Amino acid sequence: MYVNGTADTTLVRAGTFAVLGADGGVSGRGGTSPDGLFHRDARHLSRWELAVDGAAPAVLVPSGGETSALCVLTPPGTRDEPAPYTVFREQAVDAGVLTECVRLVNNRPAPVTAVLSLTADADFADQFELRSDKRRYEKTGARRTASTHTEGVTFTYERGAWLSRTAVCASPAPSDVRPAGVRDTVHRLEWRLELPAHGTAELLLTVTAYAHGAPAPALAGTPGEAVAEQAADTAAFVGAPLPMPPGAPEGLAAACARGLSDLAALRIPATGPDGEHVRVPAAGIPWFLTLFGRDSLFTSLFALPYRPALAEGTLLALAAAQGTEYDTGRGEQPGRVVHEIRHGELAHFRQVPYGRYYGSVDATPLFLVLLDSYTETTGDLALATRLEPVARAAVSWMFRDGGLDDGGYLVYSPDPHGLVNQNWKDSEGAICFLDGTQAEGPIAVAEAQGYAYDALVRTARLARTVWDDSAYADRLERTAADLRDRFLRDFWMPGPDFPALALDGRGRQVDSLASDAGHLLWSGILDGRHAQRVGRRLLEPDFFSGWAIRTLASGLPGYHPLSYHRGTCWPHDNAVVLLGLARCGLTDEARTVALGLMEASAHHGHRLPEVMAGYSRAQHPRPVPYPHSCSPQAWAAATPLAVLTALRDADGRGPG
Repeated sequence: MYVNGTADTTLVRAGTFAVLGADGGVSGRGGTSPDGLFHRDARHLSRWELAVDGAAPAVLVPSGGETSALCVLTPPGTRDEPAPYTVFREQAVDAGVLTECVRLVNNRPAPVTAVLSLTADADFADQFELRSDKRRYEKTGARRTASTHTEGVTFTYERGAWLSRTAVCASPAPSDVRPAGVRDTVHRLEWRLELPAHGTAELLLTVTAYAHGAPAPALAGTPGEAVAEQAADTAAFVGAPLPMPPGAPEGLAAACARGLSDLAALRIPATGPDGEHVRVPAAGIPWFLTLFGRDSLFTSLFALPYRPALAEGTLLALAAAQGTEYDTGRGEQPGRVVHEIRHGELAHFRQVPYGRYYGSVDATPLFLVLLDSYTETTGDLALATRLEPVARAAVSWMFRDGGLDDGGYLVYSPDPHGLVNQNWKDSEGAICFLDGTQAEGPIAVAEAQGYAYDALVRTARLARTVWDDSAYADRLERTAADLRDRFLRDFWMPGPDFPALALDGRGRQVDSLASDAGHLLWSGILDGRHAQRVGRRLLEPDFFSGWAIRTLASGLPGYHPLSYHRGTCWPHDNAVVLLGLARCGLTDEARTVALGLMEASAHHGHRLPEVMAGYSRAQHPRPVPYPHSCSPQAWAAATPLAVLTALRDADGRGPG
């Protein structure tokens, strides 16, 4: 993220992240790139401003790093009177904790006294408050307080039974701690540190977030200790470099390594059906560091041939949160797989529906796809056996509440209190006709029918080979075959020779030309002839920008290169298409998309962003950023792994 031309540093581990400025500080901003320390959907540190000798220090080396943030600062000085000492600042995060070591080095042959002050505050803002959509939430009775203690200050937020705290502790203890304002909880901590001639002094700071309803974080050590622990954990997850197939695009190995490193950092703790602890891929930074059904499922699918433990954890965590009753406020239905889980204040008080929100048409079939894929890839039958009741409940949801029994398709209706669209293109207006108008529900989006088809076929295989229920398998296979035949009849548009984006509530074809059609190649719902026509069409210039396939073909009335789902390019979307191209034998097209993605990756330090603008390479020689893109983001991080799998499949080698 960039603010006023300066790159922020983002540190993330175990469900906690910090966004820090060039000097390692936090200003308390919101909008598209909020800064601070975040834990369980709340900002636990909103001010963190270091001053030396009464002034903001000069930045010699701006903050940067992967597992820790390092910067070099000095007090004011001139060419003739250079700074008497230099400040080296190192910061790291762990679960619920930010640790910082401030090391001062005396540049002079005589003792020096350094005066440091740190302005700190915690606003406990919910992440939904910090977004740039200008929404306001009533918080009757909410109260923020601050109390000083020997080692620092503790900030407290109370609202009814809701209680959160942030404790700031320092060693050595500050010489003074006092309020820095009249009406708020901002406090200033001060130290006078004696530096011997050419000597050093250190200050260790610990910020601990005690989130409502969460266990207390473990005792923190130094930033160096946190970095060493994270580095060992990441190295174990990343492992040895993955072997590349012949002719792999330049940079694919680096992108895979970077993606695995990001996935290691994005793993968060979750709970399985029997209360067991698992780690799952969260969706992304800054808005989505939590379990998301669709995102975690696709991420795990992409990584499955290389890191199957992600899939196992995701399946167990989603099984534990599967719907068991009807709750219209959050879209819960028996058997439905959860879309999103939040732990913040607004979710707790149900001011937003996302505490446990089920507004997704595709997470349920994708759960079934991943379960069979995991079984097929690993040969492990135990998980499919254990989750048989969960899988059967998911299938029942697809027939009953999902819509297969009523109209033959998976459908959703817009949620007036949640998501208007409940497929992966879930922004308002994303499912649009050629003229740009939003379709009205119940809506049957094309790609969800493909997922349903694949889920039925795969679950039938599990029923036949693992659960020993051939009658159930026969029923699912018949339904899948009927769905495949009906889909081509109802969705194929003869004029453009392309599938419709969706069917609206009146059964009309939503006639925009969209990238969702590429998902149909991956799921197998299209026959080979139609799949190849779709695959080749997606490589035409109105779809393919040179970097990636656009979500909506350029030139359509609804197209906008900076629209979230109506013209941008999403790496994960392209990954699904790429796997489909390989499945259909479109090797040249698969290599073209793979090359574009890897060249885009090289412009981002081999880290693919969540989404890129839809401008073509002819318009700009570098991929144009999308201003609200998350980074790192899980399914973008896993995209290079899908690219690797697709290229191996295209070569007939498979992912082994």
